[in-house]
Amino acid sequence: MSSSQRHTFVASFLGWTLDSLDFFLLIFCVKAISVDFRARPSDVLGAVFLTQAFRPVGALLFGMLADRYGRRPVLMFNILSFSVIELACAFAPSLGVLMVLRALFGIAMGGEWGVGAALAFETLPTQGRGGFSGILQEGYAFGSILASGAFALLFAGTHWHGMTILPAIGWRGLFMLGASPALLVFYVQARVEESPVWLASDRKRRANPERHSYAKTLASLKTFLPTFLFLVVLMTAFMSFSHGTQDVYPTFLEVQIGLTPQVVGTIGVIYGFAQIAGGIYFGTLSEKWGRKRAIIAAALLSLLAIPAWAYGHSATTLAIGAVVMQFMVQGAWGVVPAYLAELTPAPVRATAPGLAYQLGGLVTSWNAKAQALAAEKFGSYSNVLAITVVIVALSLAVLASLGHEVKGKDMAAD
Repeated sequence: MSSSQRHTFVASFLGWTLDSLDFFLLIFCVKAISVDFRARPSDVLGAVFLTQAFRPVGALLFGMLADRYGRRPVLMFNILSFSVIELACAFAPSLGVLMVLRALFGIAMGGEWGVGAALAFETLPTQGRGGFSGILQEGYAFGSILASGAFALLFAGTHWHGMTILPAIGWRGLFMLGASPALLVFYVQARVEESPVWLASDRKRRANPERHSYAKTLASLKTFLPTFLFLVVLMTAFMSFSHGTQDVYPTFLEVQIGLTPQVVGTIGVIYGFAQIAGGIYFGTLSEKWGRKRAIIAAALLSLLAIPAWAYGHSATTLAIGAVVMQFMVQGAWGVVPAYLAELTPAPVRATAPGLAYQLGGLVTSWNAKAQALAAEKFGSYSNVLAITVVIVALSLAVLASLGHEVKGKDMAAD
């Protein structure tokens, strides 16, 4: 990569990383927030539902702005938005206010993925796109690692031989820490250039506005509608795969297994690195196998992790199961950024993939709350988690087999 391409890739990766950090801070603090506001964990997980439910709004809003005004300025505005909202969450006086803020956070979070992915894949070289895809998507996993580490070290503090190494800051302090992504805006402003594909398209639009009118663009995209609807269904399965294995897992470890926040956070860090490895491995593998075969393989192999992941009786066994599970889950996800970008025409590349991505999240937005309610009713998170993985892994494999293979597509093609 050239220097400009490297800066663009780093900015896109960090944007998704820090967006993920702010999302997962709430996931790890569910029990603490429920105690603070005298609510059940399932009530607090309603905030996850609201975040996911409003993400399509952000994908559409920020995506349309990025397709019209450029990827770079909209990405900066997006990062600043979710950072400010995360800071506001630290001062929520009630669960109701926190719910409203997490809905607003969902709008900001929903816009980042599509804009960042469009900027990255319109700038990066075609060769090795699968590997870039795997690394970029695992910004999400890296964000979960940062959230896990912060939870393990700072939530209750870090002590050694009776000495306080790091003070306890609680869940509100963690949300204050979550405002730090705002600093990334300065890096994007100083180092990142606009997408060359968007610049070329903008020059054509200005030179011949009639030929490149919105009406003609919309007419030309009617043929893309069946593919878009397929992507929504596919991303529904993907979202169920990731959120179904991640969102209530820390709560399961604390509530049912009885592990301490330090142990839960440590397990989160460990399986976070497994997520990164899985995304890079299967993303790179998709350059040889094709996007579809890589997704199918990762989805089916996740079934092997269920016994240790959901039914382990020790922290070590559960950690091993989580490592294998998340290696496969994020292995499948590592193919997604390249696959969606390759399937989407250039005029709506900042809007359509992100919107499909987030509409999938909307369909599955009740997942975490439903899992928690089922576990509370039947007294077992283990069975709920295991059944979820069996259903969604098989569904994802079948859906992926029905898609088109478009590895190596020219990003400038309309």
